[in-house]
Amino acid sequence: MAAQPYAADIAVPTAPAAPQPARQAPKRDRYFDLLRALALFRVVLYHLTGYAWLPLVFPSMGVMFALAGNLMARSLKRPAIQVIRSRIRRLLPPLWLLGVIGVTGMVIQGWGPDPDNHPGWWWIHLAYWIVPLSDPPYAEGLPGLHGIIGDNWASDLAGPLWYIRAYLWYVLLSPFLLKALRAVPVATILAPLALSLAFDQGWIQLPGERFPSALTDFSTFGACWILGMAHNEGILKRLPRYIVPSVAPIFALVGLWYALTHDFSMENDLDSMPLAQALWSFGTVLLLLHVSPSWSEWPRRLRRWDRVITLLNSRAVTIYLWHNICILIAATLWDQLWGFDVMWMHFSWLLESPWPVLALTWVLICSCIVWFGWAEDLAAKRKPQLWPDGSKKQGHRRAR
Repeated sequence: MAAQPYAADIAVPTAPAAPQPARQAPKRDRYFDLLRALALFRVVLYHLTGYAWLPLVFPSMGVMFALAGNLMARSLKRPAIQVIRSRIRRLLPPLWLLGVIGVTGMVIQGWGPDPDNHPGWWWIHLAYWIVPLSDPPYAEGLPGLHGIIGDNWASDLAGPLWYIRAYLWYVLLSPFLLKALRAVPVATILAPLALSLAFDQGWIQLPGERFPSALTDFSTFGACWILGMAHNEGILKRLPRYIVPSVAPIFALVGLWYALTHDFSMENDLDSMPLAQALWSFGTVLLLLHVSPSWSEWPRRLRRWDRVITLLNSRAVTIYLWHNICILIAATLWDQLWGFDVMWMHFSWLLESPWPVLALTWVLICSCIVWFGWAEDLAAKRKPQLWPDGSKKQGHRRAR
């Protein structure tokens, strides 16, 4: 009789190992994408028309800082040094491209050291075009190109750079802000508003211009940045549902009251009233984050806008950096139509309307997306795309 094999010698078939699921990238919050797209459109419209009521309808800068703070807090699950390096890397190349073109144009037109200042200091200040810890220098009063771009174009070019400076400082401070938020959330969120009140009342006065301007930016929009971090941390969700709808309007209404009692007008709007801007933006952003439906997919009514919103989000930095100069060029080109008798005699109403200029501005912005947007892809270590509206990705999904 043959010997029976030991049980250990019998090969037992085993089920094939289940394949490890591929690591999926975190899904985008389409609600946040919608807010960012609306903020960019409102910024362009406001800088073109100057309508004082636009920041009241939608406080774009507070929204943009809140969304950036939310993203920063989410990223800080990784080591802080890596996150800061990544955020700075994504921010600087588009700025450098703007600086190369803008500063070159200024120098060609004769811009150089002010005779009243030491030339060495002038060259050192140019470093702020490389690392914008403060406002970089730029030429004022330069003549434009007749029929193409208006006078003093360098001031319009440099106008949006305060946002880059403020964003950089928020990124650098975020690890400390996040620790403070987790330890004392209410005090940390309200601290920038208290600082804004102290500046407004003259309780804090600082010499110079660069340091006070940076602190003013922090006191005006710092609470919005921290609110975005608090939203990511789940701090707002832990509050009873009635708290935010009860408290947020109070902050917004106090900001509105302050503006109306301090000669609010087309020339003196929220941008010239840091405390009113801080309170109104805080209250509005708090409500928007409270609503926050967290869409992983678009609602049916918004699906038609997917490609536009995706494009605006993919090129947010490029649009913000170049939109001012696009407005100036569009307005200069449109004004040339006044030279035709038939236009000013019969269509003066059209020449005075801002809407054709707005349409032309967006045409120019789209051209900037094509010509300069690739810098954002290189900064993010992505393959450069001319028109990143998500259509190729969607087409690839359909093909599969």
